[in-house]
Amino acid sequence: MSIQDETEADTRAERIDPVLAAAGWGRNGSKVRREVICPGRIQSGGTRGKGLSCDYVLFHKGQKLATLEAKRAGKSHRDGVGQTKDYATRLGTRYAYASNGLKWYQIDMSTGAEGDMDLPFPTPEELWDRTFADQNAWRERFGAVDFETDGGKWELRYYQHNAVNAALEAVAKGDRRILLTLATGTGKTSIAFQIAWKLFQAKWNLTGEPVRRPRILFLADRNILADQAYNAFSAFPNDAVTRIDPDTIRKNRGKPPKNASLFFTIFQTFMTGEGEPVYTQYPPDFFDFIVIDECHRGGAKDESEWRRLLEYFEPAAQLGLTATPKRKHNADTYAYFGEPVYTYALRDGIEDGFLTPFKVRQMASTIDEYVYDSSDELLLGNVEEGEAFAEGDFNTHIVIEERELSRVKEFMGQIDQRQKTLVFCATQDHAALVRDLINQVKDSTNPNYCHRVTADDGAVGEQHLRDFQDNDKTIPTVLTTSQKLSTGVDARNIRHIVLMRPIRSMIEFKQIIGRGTRTYEGKDFFTIWDFVKAHENFNDPEWDGEPLEPEPPSGPRTPPGGPESGTGEPGEPGGGTEEPPREKIVVKLSDGSVRKIKYIASTTYWSPEGKPISAQEFLERLFGDLKGIVADEDQLRAVWSDPDNRERFLDQLSDRGYDRDRLSDIRRLVDAIDSDLFDVLSYIMFTNPPRTRHQRADHVRSEGMAENEAETKELLLAILAAYEERGESELATKKLGTFLTARYGSVSEGKAKLGGLDAIRAAFLSMQSVLYSE
Repeated sequence: MSIQDETEADTRAERIDPVLAAAGWGRNGSKVRREVICPGRIQSGGTRGKGLSCDYVLFHKGQKLATLEAKRAGKSHRDGVGQTKDYATRLGTRYAYASNGLKWYQIDMSTGAEGDMDLPFPTPEELWDRTFADQNAWRERFGAVDFETDGGKWELRYYQHNAVNAALEAVAKGDRRILLTLATGTGKTSIAFQIAWKLFQAKWNLTGEPVRRPRILFLADRNILADQAYNAFSAFPNDAVTRIDPDTIRKNRGKPPKNASLFFTIFQTFMTGEGEPVYTQYPPDFFDFIVIDECHRGGAKDESEWRRLLEYFEPAAQLGLTATPKRKHNADTYAYFGEPVYTYALRDGIEDGFLTPFKVRQMASTIDEYVYDSSDELLLGNVEEGEAFAEGDFNTHIVIEERELSRVKEFMGQIDQRQKTLVFCATQDHAALVRDLINQVKDSTNPNYCHRVTADDGAVGEQHLRDFQDNDKTIPTVLTTSQKLSTGVDARNIRHIVLMRPIRSMIEFKQIIGRGTRTYEGKDFFTIWDFVKAHENFNDPEWDGEPLEPEPPSGPRTPPGGPESGTGEPGEPGGGTEEPPREKIVVKLSDGSVRKIKYIASTTYWSPEGKPISAQEFLERLFGDLKGIVADEDQLRAVWSDPDNRERFLDQLSDRGYDRDRLSDIRRLVDAIDSDLFDVLSYIMFTNPPRTRHQRADHVRSEGMAENEAETKELLLAILAAYEERGESELATKKLGTFLTARYGSVSEGKAKLGGLDAIRAAFLSMQSVLYSE
């Protein structure tokens, strides 16, 4: 076999694998693995963007030391340099290699030194010593402990591996304040578990010697977070894990448990107690390691009473977990813990395909602001004629139930009401009102369709939340809340997030977005219904999550008047909106005012960098990308006329960030909603006036059917009708079998009727050639 005939698999098996084996890789604890780095961005129709896989990842002592990208012997060994550098950056390896089996190229990602290298390839120990010049016994002890993967049933994602190793490296060096910043939904609890697992198995503790297992405290500020973590640590022995909660303390005659290795509690429990707080019953050096979940919300704040707790346990190594990058709003967190040892952003998670993308529907209306008019009825409070109220005043200073009903009807009329939905309201009282309005307009006959979950709902609300989180349960389908559910809701199948109160900060905005980003089978995206201009947060220079193009509502509606106003309690403690000293105003709109409420859609488009841009800028970007693929009009027509070439062309556009949903939205921009995508692209590139699908189909019916037998003609007419109704996706090659089955019961029966598959395919292609001939 000549070099040119070798496949990449041949080169790997016959040239590269023996070199690695000769260097000792795969023996004495070292490992050589092919690693799927990420599956690719989730796209419409259950498809994904391009995923990433590294040909070789070299492990030793629990650390990834190098990546190696292979090319077949007939290619240059440098062809894989770009890929291996990208993989090394993602995986955090010191070294990156590229080879065609004949020549080898080496890159030191730390110093930037690179160039051709001679064999022999470095041994595992040599690469270890080059990567870690300083010897550290704990680094090696941690590396000797395998990750807990439930017998290989699952594997850590690359960023989780990076985060665990970064935190353990900090521990090994003696750091006492450690911060990990990872987007919501990326598995921070799993990361905390793996860190605790390695500390526990390696017998790391504050003495500096492996003489006993550590005592590890997991601190949260909500019971649901502590419960989720407690349940996630089930791989530890039962006698090693305990909860510090009021029931346990009461059963133990007022004393918290001490005979365990892992302790789970919330700040509130630790800060209470008869006389002195519960935490003072532990010596300051009792805990070796403390994990603070959602650390930006509590203990790291300078003014927080909870800070005293962390300072009391000052000897312990403390790991903060947060989803929020450094901002002015959480500067105390970063001042306390220092810069994060590892960061994985929301944008990264979406692009890698580990988080679900989202769409934004901006729901502007004629009653986003309100000026009191005496034609409306004042039910409660005092208000001056002409007094104006902005978004932040509604449901805190003034209540207009008809306004809330109009918003509820607007989104309930457009969503699939079977899909799980979270609604964020201004106060607990507002959440109760919205709950009732949703239950009044819902299609479902189930009385438990929508529930409120706020601080005042207590154990009943917690049960509603647990039922909502259960993906096997469909009821409750909708939850309303004010503050409580902005974090800590691990519900994977949320499809809609409705914003009916202003968002106070970028941190809160990102936390709320994070409620929907968890992946679930069949979930291509989730939708944010933005009634409060929260989309303006995307203009923030540090926003790092790219939404899909917004979809406008199906049309304005005129809601009828609503029921009488409800009652409820003021905002939640610790984050809800406090009642103003002024008496709340309640207004009932006149029938004329209600009829004037209209909803309109404004559309924002997004650059590949995740920044808002104008429609013109969006089209200019698309024009530039198209010019890189298609040279002229004839080439576009030739590519588009063949269904297989068309699919490859669409895949190329998808790789550049234009999936089919985005391309479909472009029809609206050029006012060609009933046109073929070919006409839309032709208009953008060559300013050709777009034709409708009906016009194109009529041309085929009048000019392109004469040569077909009657039976074949009937099939083609059915395909054309589907094309007119649903678009060019009906002309894909894979659809042909569907049409044959629908018409004849099976593909084989269709072949028998029409003279074989070659004849059918020829007629199918000929029809499309005529369809796009002009």
